Amino acid sequence: MRRNSTDSFLVHSNAGLESGQKSFETGAIVPETGIYRVVHVAHRLPHEVVIRKGEHFPKCANCKDAVLFDLAHAAPDLFQSQQHRVYELPVVGEDLSTKIA
Repeated sequence: MRRNSTDSFLVHSNAGLESGQKSFETGAIVPETGIYRVVHVAHRLPHEVVIRKGEHFPKCANCKDAVLFDLAHAAPDLFQSQQHRVYELPVVGEDLSTKIA
């Protein structure tokens, strides 16, 4: 049977995920700081979020607890550094219209 070019189909990708890796559910404690792939049951395509170790995996405001998390990239040192670099200071409290005139 020939497929019509307008037919839709799903392709499951495990890019960045190790085989046999455990998925985590909403409410579980995050075992490692990193970037997690979020899979919603019905209403949204997978996406990625950064979550810190020791926090609870969050629920989705739309599908509540029907969310799974897979560690895509571990980043244990992500929030360890307290260095902040400022490359440009924002204009605060000035009326920009007076500078244009």
